[in-house]
Amino acid sequence: MRIYLAARYSRRLELCWYREQLLAMGYEVQSRWLDGKHQISDKGQPIGDHGEALVEGDATSIRSAELRAHFAHDAWEDVTSADVVVSFTEAPRSSASRGGRHVEYGIALGLGKRVLVVGYRENIFHWLPHVEFYETPTMALAVLANEKGAR
Repeated sequence: MRIYLAARYSRRLELCWYREQLLAMGYEVQSRWLDGKHQISDKGQPIGDHGEALVEGDATSIRSAELRAHFAHDAWEDVTSADVVVSFTEAPRSSASRGGRHVEYGIALGLGKRVLVVGYRENIFHWLPHVEFYETPTMALAVLANEKGAR
């Protein structure tokens, strides 16, 4: 089973740990953004071997637009080919966000994927009856571990 992990980029390192837990259970995790080459570090510094400053910098440059489109395409492919999307949320109105994780969640809903929300119900679509809600990552991981063990 293929899982996509969605969260605010500043939580990337935390999500890498959850990815390792899921891989150890035997799941496939496809979230290229976790590899650290798609945006900025948790401290706000450009990361990656090339071009990350362009992504966060001048939005009018051709190269910046190309990189943004490339990263969006990666996320689109990862979400659309996943079986399950796990969306790690924030307390409502607690911080500014670029919102990519909300789009990923919406894509998953629109495609009829299994979706798990972990943390808070940030918006109205987190209340849909078929959306699984878990207050903590530990609870969500336990459910996924139990399912993997039952197979």
